[in-house]
Amino acid sequence: MSGAWLILVGAAAGVFAGLFGIGGGIVIVPSLILLAGFPLVKATGTSLAAILLPVGILGVIAYHRARIIDLRASAFIAAGLLTSVVVGAWLANTLPVDLMRRFFALFCLYISWNFIDPIGRVRRLRGSEVAAKPEPEANPRPSAYALVGIGVLAGVMAGMFGIGGGNIIVPLLTLALHYPAKRAIATSLGAILFPFGIPGVLYYYNAGNLDIGAAAWIALGLFIGTVFGARITISLPARMVKLLYGLFLVFVAARFFFF
Repeated sequence: MSGAWLILVGAAAGVFAGLFGIGGGIVIVPSLILLAGFPLVKATGTSLAAILLPVGILGVIAYHRARIIDLRASAFIAAGLLTSVVVGAWLANTLPVDLMRRFFALFCLYISWNFIDPIGRVRRLRGSEVAAKPEPEANPRPSAYALVGIGVLAGVMAGMFGIGGGNIIVPLLTLALHYPAKRAIATSLGAILFPFGIPGVLYYYNAGNLDIGAAAWIALGLFIGTVFGARITISLPARMVKLLYGLFLVFVAARFFFF
């Protein structure tokens, strides 16, 4: 697969990263498998390396200027990510993870239902807000322990599947800690900006399951695409962001069921 195609894959992943606060691995891993013929574990290691550099910095700056991001929460989540990603990398290289992948896919489907909220949308169309869910507070301030715990769980999943962890961080921030969707997405992108994947990347490298050249080209594309995704999220209404993220999680579930 040529450098130009790898940059294109990275740019597409970057748009998703900025739009939904993820690392982009959910696009990178299946692209490397389907388009470049990478084995699953090698695609996972290469993806984790590609999202290692702070390629989302422009997206984070855009969110910071819009006063959406919670940098305190990002830092605590990043601390949890850093301590646990190597555990996920070890699991991916030593254990059969098919069952775990299916459970993660079911988790994504459950979260997508909550984000899309079809029952609530029907009520709003009918003009009834009686049983509508309350709006989350604009600036929640959860404990450091809760934020680090989210980071630990996200780090294990990142190491196992070569993703940035945003697929865990964003749903838990919104559903468990009551963050608005935009603030959760921005905070997640800030958390995965830190090089939390270094231990996992070293593990994949030592196991011979990492293509450094491909990772570098993809990282360049990620850097270009992330800012565009962030700008799209900032400009959209909050309910539209939640709907789009819910639909995106359906795609994520399909990816883990079939790839």
